[in-house]
Amino acid sequence: MGILSEKILMCDTDQDSRRDAEMTELLTAAQMRAVEQAAIDSGEVTGLDLMERAGRGVVEAILEWRPALATAPHRSVVLCGPGNNGGDGFVVARLLKQRGWEVEVYLYGDEAKLPPDAAENCRRWRILGQVQPLESSTLAPETAPQICIDALFGTGLSRPLDGVTAEAAEASLHQSGLFKEAASVAVDLPTGVCSDSGRTIEHKLRFLADLTVSFHRPKLGHYLRAPEGCGELRISDIGLHASDDDPDIVGLTNAHGLLKRGAAKQIGGNKYSHGHAFVLAGGQGKGGASRLAARGALRIGAGLVTVGCPEEAVIENAARLDAVMLAPIKDVDGLQTELRARKVKAVCIGPGFGLGARLRETLRTILMDGRGAHPTRHGAPLCVVLDADALTEYRDDPATLFAMLYDKCVLTPHEGEFGRLFPDILTKLKEPAIRGPAYSKVDATREAARRAGCVVLFKGADTVIAHPDGRCSINSAHYERSAPCLATAGSGDVLAGFITGLLAQGFDPVSAADTAAWLHVECALKFGPGLIAEDISEQLPEVFRDLGV
Repeated sequence: MGILSEKILMCDTDQDSRRDAEMTELLTAAQMRAVEQAAIDSGEVTGLDLMERAGRGVVEAILEWRPALATAPHRSVVLCGPGNNGGDGFVVARLLKQRGWEVEVYLYGDEAKLPPDAAENCRRWRILGQVQPLESSTLAPETAPQICIDALFGTGLSRPLDGVTAEAAEASLHQSGLFKEAASVAVDLPTGVCSDSGRTIEHKLRFLADLTVSFHRPKLGHYLRAPEGCGELRISDIGLHASDDDPDIVGLTNAHGLLKRGAAKQIGGNKYSHGHAFVLAGGQGKGGASRLAARGALRIGAGLVTVGCPEEAVIENAARLDAVMLAPIKDVDGLQTELRARKVKAVCIGPGFGLGARLRETLRTILMDGRGAHPTRHGAPLCVVLDADALTEYRDDPATLFAMLYDKCVLTPHEGEFGRLFPDILTKLKEPAIRGPAYSKVDATREAARRAGCVVLFKGADTVIAHPDGRCSINSAHYERSAPCLATAGSGDVLAGFITGLLAQGFDPVSAADTAAWLHVECALKFGPGLIAEDISEQLPEVFRDLGV
């Protein structure tokens, strides 16, 4: 059963007032349980009510997803697990049966040990049909179904599937061919996936869903590693309130609100009031990456952008740059003079700069004593984006780099660069997931930000942005925002330029990183296949127009 599509439909609109209207909460399994329990404890709803709403939400999502299924009775197999996810499955089975469907239900586990609400829904199902044990020898429906419902574990998976479950799943979903033509629908998450990390728990077997239906809010696992197994994602509103003020909740970024507040040009302003960004370049023949970053900074709204390069590279850069200014940098004294004289607010260093003593000396000059103590002309520490070579240079001594960083810095590593600066954290992230909740990319990025003492943007299709205080967000290029064309040389340099340009305009480091990452994906989606790095920045005017900025 392959993946038919990758889209997300957010069915509920209630948002926590502490967040932007466009910021969607992503919950861990524990946070979701807390929301449900708070509603139950308040007397607003019972566990049975929530289970009924969840089952109804799954059925409604299926019929919206495949409208033809609403016109006549069909066949379905429902696989129920030993917890409340299985209880949701019993509700789904009952509701489909009441629509005239032929439904077969299989239970993994001991029926006598089901939780109370799941046991009650099992009893209600038994009035309409049988419950068969989930074993490979019994999982043999007479006629192939149109829909297979995976309600085995959902967010409740915390351990590997044992041999019986794995054998049954293998037989039913991958070997027997009985479900070859069936669409697979996962309740909450495909079985085998950790809801907090998107990782597969130990075993290699995973259910692949064509449709995943979850409740109230998406879970972290829907956006960390797991999307390729979720198919189309739909979130059903089951009448719960937004989460309490919890600083550990991760948000799914959307830059619209940030842009409305911060990126619109001020009426009556001038180029200086919109900030000066400074991009440091490498020597002769190595300026392409810095030019990509500089153009990105200018396009995203910085009032002025300067490329600082060695004297021998000035002519080369001048031939390729017009609106971007040039500053020949002979030594660190010359760099200091330029930064002060040009009223620079944000610096990007690393893309195409080159490794070695010159890079280390330049970084020390920019970061000064590691606290941002050297003020610019306006008396405020510089905002600094460190990318590419600026990260790799300290692969053998990351502690020295961390000692120089401060809260106005942003690190933008891809996985390789992340591993050079945080080898132990990446090793932990790559270890097999034995139990849930497994160590996630969110955990890794938060730990890295605390260690570095500044914002870390850990790149990927599931880009994670974390602040040392624990604030965290995910910028997802999944589902309807899938942008594989961004996997092209130089796209990361453009992203570094976007962040630098927003910092120059006065965005704080977290907002700059969030907004830049979101816009980076939007630009790729606007252009589509055939994208190269030079195209990314050129899509910004149209993206801004779409946003009404």
